[in-house]
Amino acid sequence: MVNEKIKKIAQDIKTMRIRGAGRIARAAARALKIAAIESQVKTPAEFSHEMETVSKILLETRPTAVSLPNAIRYVLLGLKQAHGADLWTMKKTICSRADDFIKNSLEAVKKIGEIGANRISSGDVLLTHCNSECALSIIKTAFKQGKNIEVITTESRPVWQGRLSAKELLKEGIPTTMIIDSAVRHFIRDVDKVIVGADSIAANGAVVNKIGTSSIALAAHEARVLFFVAAETYKFHPETLVGRLVEIEERDPNEIINLKRYPGLKVRNPAFDITPPEYVDLIVTERGIIPPYAAYAIIQEIFEWKPGNGPRHTADKLKPSI
Repeated sequence: MVNEKIKKIAQDIKTMRIRGAGRIARAAARALKIAAIESQVKTPAEFSHEMETVSKILLETRPTAVSLPNAIRYVLLGLKQAHGADLWTMKKTICSRADDFIKNSLEAVKKIGEIGANRISSGDVLLTHCNSECALSIIKTAFKQGKNIEVITTESRPVWQGRLSAKELLKEGIPTTMIIDSAVRHFIRDVDKVIVGADSIAANGAVVNKIGTSSIALAAHEARVLFFVAAETYKFHPETLVGRLVEIEERDPNEIINLKRYPGLKVRNPAFDITPPEYVDLIVTERGIIPPYAAYAIIQEIFEWKPGNGPRHTADKLKPSI
């Protein structure tokens, strides 16, 4: 029987009480640790089966953010490394790897903030979309360095993640203006740089992020405004090396409108869209700044992929290089 705490974490991810690719990844790692600590099984084989069951429940919550399966791969690699070990050792290994992933995930956000802030100049007006930890880390770090900046944040409809970003920025004392999503093109010429996060990055450098990101990138490209993406390397998608397409999650239409009041109305509610690499100027990772087309090499390095072999999913290499 699956622990009720695990079910709650899975439900919180699915309903977006836990949102943001990094937070989702850390929640998944934390869920696996809880499952290991509170497991009541008696044998290593039963424990392995239980961990796989918990993983399946977590994987079914959100299909687009690759941080979720990559976090699970990293933690569960401990089971392979502890093959033949006793039950106590297997539990300890899962807990240790979960802690390691969470620690390094948080350190990666901090490092991205430090690296990305070097590309921010005093006097810049920055635009951000949704509620990206990494994008906000860059902005907040630049402000703490004494740079005189202003931020425009979108509402990020339909679940208003932009309000969370505005609250964080105001708490830091950063001058912040909120605009409706459809006003981006109207204000884009007032912007010096756009900074967004990512839920997945494909091998060709295409960026999967909150719906509306691609429209912002197009407007920035048209206005010759720099477009930055901030993302930890565990958000790079290994399966895209061998042609797999990133599944775009569609969410409940009732997030947009109460369908009971509009019988027969068809509503589409995609949570993400795909920004082509030609609209991305650079990607800031904890390993450094790369052009979008270098995503291919990053995935090759992290997952030890070679042409003809397919990605090996060596999750141990998902540990960010700090």
